[in-house]
Amino acid sequence: MEADTNPDSDIFQRAGLVLGTDVLAALGKARVALFGVGGVGSWCAEGLVRTGVRHLTIVDSDRVVASNVNRQLMATSETIGELKVDALKRRLLAINPAAEIECRAERYDAETAETFNLVDYDFVIDAIDSVDCKAQLIRHALLHPSVTLFSSMGAARRLDPLRVRSAEFWKIQGDGLARALRGRFRKSGDFPQRRFMCVYSDEPPASQGLGSIVQVTAVFGFALTSMVVSEVCHIFRRRAENMV
Repeated sequence: MEADTNPDSDIFQRAGLVLGTDVLAALGKARVALFGVGGVGSWCAEGLVRTGVRHLTIVDSDRVVASNVNRQLMATSETIGELKVDALKRRLLAINPAAEIECRAERYDAETAETFNLVDYDFVIDAIDSVDCKAQLIRHALLHPSVTLFSSMGAARRLDPLRVRSAEFWKIQGDGLARALRGRFRKSGDFPQRRFMCVYSDEPPASQGLGSIVQVTAVFGFALTSMVVSEVCHIFRRRAENMV
């Protein structure tokens, strides 16, 4: 990933004051693929584009329904029935018309995985709900050493956004989705090739159903955004140290 010498101008001025122009330029050059744009992924997309990411592929086959409105960024009474990726793209381009947003209104699974050339991306973000599809994406992304994967564990049934944490996948405790994924990997014997960081909640589930609220799902999404930004900052720190 090389720095872009021509980042977007005034709308990222305040971000540049915090991150520095080199990091902001690199974010403008980074290529990110985001799988799942629901309660977590939609807010991650918002955070990425508002922080200077310009090359973003969003993948989700679903349409907006009324039950999405309480927690998904692009879900409103006016977008019900639209493809989620189309409604989200319109929102993202309203933030930065210069962004390059590729929409793939399809499901990522074992049958479609080979149609996604993940090596073309610097970052792959997993915000998929399905255990099978999630396991497939994790294994696929981590086959490529140049790809950095960040993954969301379960945001449903949580009430407290202050309990959202990040950890390496194999160190997560108290998350049912992480537990199910680990069981899937052990049963198949097909483990991810590398370790990877996740966002999760250490709060015990508050109910038996799969309800979720925006105060929690949005924090998950923004935490994933922060992971991307922090990794780009880390890359520049390492480069600076190597030049000394």
